[in-house]
Amino acid sequence: MRIGVLTAGGDCPGLNAVIRSVVHRAVTHYGDEVIGFEDGYAGLLDGRYRPLDLNAVSGILARGGTILGSSRLERDRFAAACDNAKELVEKSGFDALVPIGGEGTLTAARMLSDAGVPVVGVPKTIDNDISSTDRTFGFDTAVGVATEAMDRLKTTAESHQRVMVVEVMGRHAGWIALESGMAGGAHGICLPERPFDPADLVKMVEERFARGKKFAVICVAEGAHPADGTMDYGKGEIDQFGHERFQGIGTALAYELERRLGKEARPVILGHVQRGGTPTAYDRVLATRFGWHAVEAVHRGEFGNMTALRGTDVKMVPLAEAVTRLKTVPADRFREAESVF
Repeated sequence: MRIGVLTAGGDCPGLNAVIRSVVHRAVTHYGDEVIGFEDGYAGLLDGRYRPLDLNAVSGILARGGTILGSSRLERDRFAAACDNAKELVEKSGFDALVPIGGEGTLTAARMLSDAGVPVVGVPKTIDNDISSTDRTFGFDTAVGVATEAMDRLKTTAESHQRVMVVEVMGRHAGWIALESGMAGGAHGICLPERPFDPADLVKMVEERFARGKKFAVICVAEGAHPADGTMDYGKGEIDQFGHERFQGIGTALAYELERRLGKEARPVILGHVQRGGTPTAYDRVLATRFGWHAVEAVHRGEFGNMTALRGTDVKMVPLAEAVTRLKTVPADRFREAESVF
């Protein structure tokens, strides 16, 4: 059997671990041939790929990023390619395709599956927002990076009696902000799921200063936004890939707090540092398990599905189920966090 692999969308710690796992299971157990499409779906459409044998994936388990490269593709171009799915498969000659990616990548995988392409997906996103799996690899690494940043920022914030506003990733789901904020002991957490009022944050900071705690750290997801009428903050434009360009809530909130409090407030934008670097042990293990189960699903002919973590087991779930809705932070999880800040 000839299995194609690709990575698409934003990079994520653990991608290389999946690639390595797919190659090891497919080659050593089944005697398959594995090819890797370069730069995501763009490589699939252009027919750009290279062979992946055991030597090609040696030493990549702990590497961040993806050895295959990644990209985003315009929706119109991809939709047109799906209309010629048979030619797409014949051009590269694969018997099954394993795309590794987030909600956008899996939506594209479902489109290919609906067009007749044999697909088994593997979910990845540091945002942990894919509803059909309890956890996605990359999330643990991102939370660890953000937590360490807040640990470090507390000492400098206290030394200079400042308010630090730490902006983490999370466009529509605030899982990174929630868990890193809790782990890092943030004094306030702002999520996309719950519009915030800057007045509440001002009151919290003033009460801390009154108790002699003359600093504060606030963790805010990039997609968080103020409640209507509470501060000036506009929505961004939609880019060519259908994603909103956010206006920089961390910077805007730090400015607003400094203006209202009369105290120094500084934004810290962690940005892509959360997506780069070495994956944690947890993410390496989960990614490896996903790769192993993807190959097993291919040989069972379970196409149109993706791997998913359910409890401690890896199951196969329909791609259609995976892309129906995003997994957002429920109200009870936020109430848990509120009790400690």
